Amino acid sequence: MSESIILGIESSCDDTSAAIIKGNKILSNIAASQAIHNEYGGVVPELASRAHQQNIIPVVHKAVNKANIQQKDISAVGFTRGPGLLGSLLVGTSFAKSLSMSLDVPLIEVNHLQAHILAHFIDDANEKSPEFPFLCLTVSGGHTMIVLVRDYFDMEIIGKTIDDAAGEAFDKIGKIFGLDYPAGPIVDQLAKTGNADAFKFNKPRLENYDYSFSGIKTSVLYFIQKEVKKNPEFITENLADLCASVQKSIIEILMLKVEKAAKDLNINEVAIAGGVSANSGLREAMQQNAEKLGWNIYIPKFEYTTDNAAMIAMVAKLKFDKGEFADLSVSATARYDIEESFKTKD
Repeated sequence: MSESIILGIESSCDDTSAAIIKGNKILSNIAASQAIHNEYGGVVPELASRAHQQNIIPVVHKAVNKANIQQKDISAVGFTRGPGLLGSLLVGTSFAKSLSMSLDVPLIEVNHLQAHILAHFIDDANEKSPEFPFLCLTVSGGHTMIVLVRDYFDMEIIGKTIDDAAGEAFDKIGKIFGLDYPAGPIVDQLAKTGNADAFKFNKPRLENYDYSFSGIKTSVLYFIQKEVKKNPEFITENLADLCASVQKSIIEILMLKVEKAAKDLNINEVAIAGGVSANSGLREAMQQNAEKLGWNIYIPKFEYTTDNAAMIAMVAKLKFDKGEFADLSVSATARYDIEESFKTKD
């Protein structure tokens, strides 16, 4: 029996992406980003969905061509059902339904957050894949959570943010500093030349594994307002140190809860996933903990950290092997909990 060839489609936010997977090997992973949102300091949902409509056909066409296959070779079509921006998700969902009908192949719905975690099982994502059970710190602009992964389709969220996500905190604090959107990668770059101990900011005190990032955002805002009153050039003169200090604080908040969970649950298999897992400071903190605490760590390739269709194709492949298909009544959903995606499954 020949290996399945699956098309994955991702359209949850502002990147239109399509990928082809054969077995666990990615043959192509194409993305079209939307620069227009930079002007507005954040993603504008209406503009995002319009751009997806323009991009989805050429992106899928390019993914098929780069994989050196024909559409008739596709075994199934996987797509992001949620969570994400509803208008953006609708474009990908509608296209996936139409294509699966025209090719007469199964349709497979994928939870975007589950896909970030299972991206670790793509052939070239890591030197080796995590062993079950493992903990996955899933951090992005919209989500921050610690997930206990017992199996591909057995995951439990043991901690999550009660307000802002870590990526959101980076972007909002970057905006306070006058940085362009998205600010997270700019903060990371500037932090490399700054003193991470130059400034101290408040950290939340939550008892369980949950997170809070609104406090550090407020702490930075009040601190900047106070210092700029004394010296209007304060941000400009201290930008690298400010970025390094903020980055250190956010990473310490993130890692503290992961360390606690790993110790409490006696798990030393620890992974990171999501857009913020591209952050160099977070990757370094993971390396340090691997040495200090004896963790086996899993840090995905950069191309599998941001929103990408390769991770969607990976989950679709695993579902294809189980024969777990969606029908044409499936609809996009802006909110889609990882655990909810397993509730109706055996």
